[in-house]
Amino acid sequence: MPRTFVICKPDAVERGLVGEIIARIECKGLTLSRAELRTIDRDTAAVHYEEHDGKPFFEDLINFITRSPAMLMVVEGPDDAGDDVYAVVRNLMGATNPATAAPGTIRGDLGLMVTENLV
Repeated sequence: MPRTFVICKPDAVERGLVGEIIARIECKGLTLSRAELRTIDRDTAAVHYEEHDGKPFFEDLINFITRSPAMLMVVEGPDDAGDDVYAVVRNLMGATNPATAAPGTIRGDLGLMVTENLV
């Protein structure tokens, strides 16, 4: 099955939005094959966000993602979905900045700030 990885970041967990986010994923016909609530350690966060290493916001990003538990999820689509599962999830999340994310997306409807953008 085609799959992708999704993190409901600490702000989503703290604000009680994980259920809403999962519901939106499932409404697209995708399923969760695995979910784990866990606090991400600094080393794992640094590897996950290595593309941002050296940028001015890197340390704030690491501090945010490690501050409290996040919901780590594997999302799957039907066998014939291929790379579309990733594209569907990316479109569902919306633009990184909630202020410019389209209405109907997770970030557009629920996000508050670019530094804490839910997924």
